[in-house]
Amino acid sequence: MTDAMTGVDEADLATAYRAVRALTETLAAPLSPEDQTVQSMPDVSPTKWHRAHTSWFFETFLLTPGLGGYAPFHPAFEYLFNSYYEGVGPIYPRHERGLVSRPGVDEIAGYRSHVDRGMERLLEHEADPETSELVTLGLHHEQQHQELLLMDVKHVLWCNPLHPAYAALDEPQPAGAALAPPDWSTHPGGPVEIGHTGNGFSFDNERPRHTAYVQPFMIADRVVTCSEWSSFIEDGGYQRADLWLSDGWAAVQQGRWDSPLYWTWNDGAWQVFTLGGVRPMHPHEPVCHISYYEADAFARWSGARLPTEAEWEVAAAGSGGEGNVLDPAKLHPSPWSPTDGEDRGDGANGTGTFCGDVWQWTSSSYSAYPGFSVAPGAVGEYNGKFMVNQYVLRGGSCATPRGHVRSTYRNFFPPGARWAFSGLRLARDA
Repeated sequence: MTDAMTGVDEADLATAYRAVRALTETLAAPLSPEDQTVQSMPDVSPTKWHRAHTSWFFETFLLTPGLGGYAPFHPAFEYLFNSYYEGVGPIYPRHERGLVSRPGVDEIAGYRSHVDRGMERLLEHEADPETSELVTLGLHHEQQHQELLLMDVKHVLWCNPLHPAYAALDEPQPAGAALAPPDWSTHPGGPVEIGHTGNGFSFDNERPRHTAYVQPFMIADRVVTCSEWSSFIEDGGYQRADLWLSDGWAAVQQGRWDSPLYWTWNDGAWQVFTLGGVRPMHPHEPVCHISYYEADAFARWSGARLPTEAEWEVAAAGSGGEGNVLDPAKLHPSPWSPTDGEDRGDGANGTGTFCGDVWQWTSSSYSAYPGFSVAPGAVGEYNGKFMVNQYVLRGGSCATPRGHVRSTYRNFFPPGARWAFSGLRLARDA
């Protein structure tokens, strides 16, 4: 059977479909019905909404138009679980999803089963190319929501004053020796090719492949760690207006930020809330849950900058391996090794990897590549309409399904967002 953690096997859509759908249920299984209903802020969606919306996608775009005799599970679900597809019809307000106490989790489970039975019928025979492409997109869409589910429920549990754990997770090894400063690789600059080559699946925002120009630059061989971030805090990083963009400084003041999200100072030491509960801050693990504003301020404090997405992709294309990606036993960034090249226990080297552990902010605004065109119909709303007022992140995280970890993948969030598994890697002009 296809392992959903290694990506969608497009050669056997039925098997891939079952694997991806099963993983979503595995990720939801540790949560109570109450856990699955809470919406802790407007950007967070309840777990049961993710489970329903991913089913809505298959029902709306594949089963209703393409499977003869298919009857939608509930007439109101087209409205309740439409995320942002204006071309489909009215949308229930995102910030009010937590008010939908009914349908409950049992009815959502019934909805998923109903859709799954329909998809099994649809995939009994070899799909035509258009159907195959839509099914594949739907599976990758659900994998995106698997990461969102984990992001969102982490925020939900953090807002609970008990700070309950989502699940029992593996504990990291003790810190041991101090971590060496990062090494820097130099790249000569000039015209470079970036974007997806067209071999295998990609989202539309990764295309078309095109030529970009980069100046000579240097980039760190690893991301910034919690220990390095704590030095920024100790040096007054959150109190120095000179380090911050104007909007970022306003966000610091309004949010009273003095550390990354999920950090607390207790008994003279930093503690970090994880999906496994509260644990001591590990100095060697990648700093996580920081906004673009914070990443930019840290880079300025370090005498460096954030890489552009073209620089990041050029550097990543020649790197080896990948770090920690979605593993239900971990769900947290793994500490870097104090010794260059030493195995961290997850198959990745301590340095040189560009993908996994934390998404990495770039200095690039999220916009269309030259030659980008929006797909016809409601599916064309998938990415193009969001190409404004956001920044690009690269690399994947500890909550990203393995098939979504590639050097061309473009994630994007507003600059003040902190609940994603986001960190940073430094760059400099050569």
